[in-house]
Amino acid sequence: MRQNSLTRPETTVVVAMSADGKIAEAARNQVLFGSPADKAHLEAQVAAADGVIFGAGTLRAGGSAMRVTNPELLKQREEQGKPSQPVQIVCSCSGNIDPNLKFFQQPIPRWLLTTTAGESRWREQPGFEQILALETPQQEIDLPAALQHLATLGLERLAVLGGGTLIASLVAADLIDQFWITVCPLILGGSTAPTPADGDGFLTEQAPRLELLEVKPVGQEVFLHYRRQRDG
Repeated sequence: MRQNSLTRPETTVVVAMSADGKIAEAARNQVLFGSPADKAHLEAQVAAADGVIFGAGTLRAGGSAMRVTNPELLKQREEQGKPSQPVQIVCSCSGNIDPNLKFFQQPIPRWLLTTTAGESRWREQPGFEQILALETPQQEIDLPAALQHLATLGLERLAVLGGGTLIASLVAADLIDQFWITVCPLILGGSTAPTPADGDGFLTEQAPRLELLEVKPVGQEVFLHYRRQRDG
């Protein structure tokens, strides 16, 4: 059973990586190397969520949000009584985000998860419908408190779309429940290229363990579905 099942949203990481475990090139440019099948899979996962959360680096690299455009998925959300688009939540300690990005012209609800310093950047300018400033004594985002707060705002399911630093922080705080990982048929290499979970890493003895739920080959890609193993 998922911990804190009543106090935070269910979280699913959705990420595509190269066969050598990279989610972007060494220069950290966003390259959409997944197939149309992977894009459709990503859109379906986004459509199933109440909110989508991603780091500011991911937003800077891509410039825009992953919107739901498939008519069938839009109809499903309507039938479920949900708004047409899930909330797009940018996670940024500094709040240093270019207001001229395409992201801010898209017809989507936008929230900012940040610190008091990041909040001050956006207090006097439009762009985000909600600014959530929740920080630790070290002036970093308090992720456990943030997810608990998102639950009070009605978000029951979150799709986590990267990048590697945010995913690693959420894993370290035991705030991830499932992973959808698409393995794509290319080698990117690069010692500085980001992976699905960057950060400081884990010792083998303390590394989070996963349970494999599904393996689905589609064309030259493999879709892997994991659940976080927890005691009890």
